[in-house]
Amino acid sequence: MGSNTSTAAPLLAVHSVDEFAFSVPDLEQARHFYASFGLDVRGEDGCLALYTHGHAHRWGRIRQEGGRKRLLWISMGIHAEDAQRFERHLSRLNMARIAPPAGADAGGIWIAGPDGLALQLKVAPKSSPSAPSPQAQPQPGANFGRAPTRSKVQQVRPLYLSHLLMFSADVVRATRFYVEVLGLRVSDTSGDVIAFLHSPHGSDHHLIALAKSGGPGLHHTSWCVPSIDDVGLGMEQMGEAGYPDGWGVGRHVLGSNYFRYVRDPWGSYAEYSYDIDFVAPGAQWPAADHPPEDSLYVWGPAVPEDFVTNHELNA
Repeated sequence: MGSNTSTAAPLLAVHSVDEFAFSVPDLEQARHFYASFGLDVRGEDGCLALYTHGHAHRWGRIRQEGGRKRLLWISMGIHAEDAQRFERHLSRLNMARIAPPAGADAGGIWIAGPDGLALQLKVAPKSSPSAPSPQAQPQPGANFGRAPTRSKVQQVRPLYLSHLLMFSADVVRATRFYVEVLGLRVSDTSGDVIAFLHSPHGSDHHLIALAKSGGPGLHHTSWCVPSIDDVGLGMEQMGEAGYPDGWGVGRHVLGSNYFRYVRDPWGSYAEYSYDIDFVAPGAQWPAADHPPEDSLYVWGPAVPEDFVTNHELNA
């Protein structure tokens, strides 16, 4: 009789976007935008650190540099037991190590990713979700009003970072890198224009997404909120704070989430996201290539003309 013991190698993949970092010309402008968005913005070591209220994890850092906004690096979380395996894996692929960018932590493994983006692999607790996102459903009932009262609305405060969408000059090649080097898996694509990737350790429909452009850049950060009301209230909140421009409210096809993108002062976006699809640890997502009309949304207002413009290149 044959043995039932599996000989497959243990899974090797990053589990989270541990942290993102970008620079802007004016930190106080960034502080106002993200505090208005509902994040816990703190000054740390001459930078702004982005937290969600009540959560110990630092999701992002913003440095001040003159000229324009620029994506600086992405840190990807790995499990401690995978650190040496990743070292060997990268060596087999002849992946050269690079020096950490200025201001970045020196630890972990630093490599050059697609489009020259600095990537860090670091041992860190899993910060990507391990279960579907929270959903505050409308209350059933009769003989009472179920809508929130405008006079008592509190600030919308996102729960956690859901994903990043980055620009790439070659989406197909960049996708291959994230799959073959970092162990991510393709969720969905639309030709060579956009790709969505998740972690096999469990994550939202996409941990990162890639959109075609002339080079690298950060299109948006996406933040989970627990209700469709929070998406709409976030739109109102940011309009009152002086940031009325964006896209939504609407609903995506790929990922299924309801969204409101708020345009930041540098031409990119922060997204309120509700009810995104979830890929359970070890599950096989039915990945497919979709027609262009399904790549963005099911319903919502018309897409802004420059929605997929990489302002980091055009500045």
